[in-house]
Amino acid sequence: MKFKTLAIVIPALMSAGLFADHVKIACVGDSITYGDGVENREANNYPQQLQNMLGEKFEVRNFGVCGAALAKTSAGPYWEQPAYKQSLEFQPDVAIIKLGTNDSNPRINWDKCEPVFERDLNALIDTYEALESKPAIFLCLPVKCFGAINADEDALVKIRKMIADTAAKRKLPLIDLYTPLEDRRELFPDNLHPNAAGAKIIAETVFNFLKKDPAFKAKAKKQ
Repeated sequence: MKFKTLAIVIPALMSAGLFADHVKIACVGDSITYGDGVENREANNYPQQLQNMLGEKFEVRNFGVCGAALAKTSAGPYWEQPAYKQSLEFQPDVAIIKLGTNDSNPRINWDKCEPVFERDLNALIDTYEALESKPAIFLCLPVKCFGAINADEDALVKIRKMIADTAAKRKLPLIDLYTPLEDRRELFPDNLHPNAAGAKIIAETVFNFLKKDPAFKAKAKKQ
């Protein structure tokens, strides 16, 4: 994944919402969240498609950064990106964390990231839990890598387990983005980044999970 330090603010402009006014959702992630490789990216990245599904009573912002990894020891820590600080300043009601793909990079990251990944994931969760807005936090399992020099599926298997274990220990909701796209290689033109149709499946998966989740529904009742 090429490196960009860019957070895209997505205004809430779409159809009527499902719950209450101005529920703020921060989509934290890497280039898959940002929408790298997605056709007509600004309209079709997964946070924007989630915005469309939730409607105008929600404000979904895209804090995805191309090349960002979760571990502080990586070549591009999310912690050092302007988007990270902006996501905290946003004071979200909901934080959706989808990181880990770049940590699996066998060339520059995995050896350094594996020993500290779970520790740094917990530290990142702590920073959002400490916010005044007390967001509901959702962890995501990374999508499958079908073969790329910048990610490794064997390492991602281990990363998914660490994320799932962390979610279980901390009693946090876990959104499975792996299974819906596991057999959809045709939606990954470069074997790593989903296209617009793949981003739609991610958005639908997140949307369907959120609308059934008690923590999300509690936040969505805010006036």
